[in-house]
Amino acid sequence: MSEHSHLRLERPSDGVAVLTLDNPDQRNAMSDQMTASWVAAVDELAADRSVRVVVVTGEGSAFCSGGNTSWIASEPDATVDQLRTRMIAFYRAWLSIRKLEVPTIAAVNGPAIGAGLCLALACDLRYAATGARLGAPFVKLGMHPGMAATFLLPNVVGAAHARDLLLTGRVVDADEALRLGLVSRVVDPASFLDDVLGTAAGIAATAPIPSKLTTLALRDGGHADLESCLQWEAMAQPITLATADLQEGIRAAQEKRPPTFRGV
Repeated sequence: MSEHSHLRLERPSDGVAVLTLDNPDQRNAMSDQMTASWVAAVDELAADRSVRVVVVTGEGSAFCSGGNTSWIASEPDATVDQLRTRMIAFYRAWLSIRKLEVPTIAAVNGPAIGAGLCLALACDLRYAATGARLGAPFVKLGMHPGMAATFLLPNVVGAAHARDLLLTGRVVDADEALRLGLVSRVVDPASFLDDVLGTAAGIAATAPIPSKLTTLALRDGGHADLESCLQWEAMAQPITLATADLQEGIRAAQEKRPPTFRGV
């Protein structure tokens, strides 16, 4: 386990890394310490070729209550340029998870609010525990949405649902989040993390090269058009057909055994 302030980085099984936001007294609000730790941890994972999937979750009863905006209220004389400079650095720090070229999973164990929801949206997959609440109530606080909310939310739930959530600022429960497509699965809290880690282990057991290329193909709404898709797949599929893992996958299927993929 790597040591980081307000953040834990653990590796519970082969290929699986777990980032746990660890500031439960403040419902895992994104403190300055946590933000710095997050950047360092993501850099560490990006350099580790053994990582095949990353899970993000929260310690205690919350996933993440969002940005620590107390400094905004405490600096009423700050100029727009000063605030912009600070905010864009904050956005880029947390959205750095997007530079990981492996599947990322947000295990939403409790409330994911504002920038906390955006962090979940920045992941490739989202699973929620029963009782979790998700929302982006920026307008209710008197501020414009931030941390790519106006890009990420429409990308995940579509334009109509994104307008509803962002313009009303309402918070939805896990079951409605599932209906909206905001999360892919709702799991009983008693088995939640075990279930998510089981899914992560299953992803980690797949061939890492096609897993990575498929993840990249699906990011940011996928391909611009059908021709772009065909051009990508006509390159990416032959890359995987030329790997030793492809031969291993075929042999394993013929021999009716689980494959052992090595990423080559």
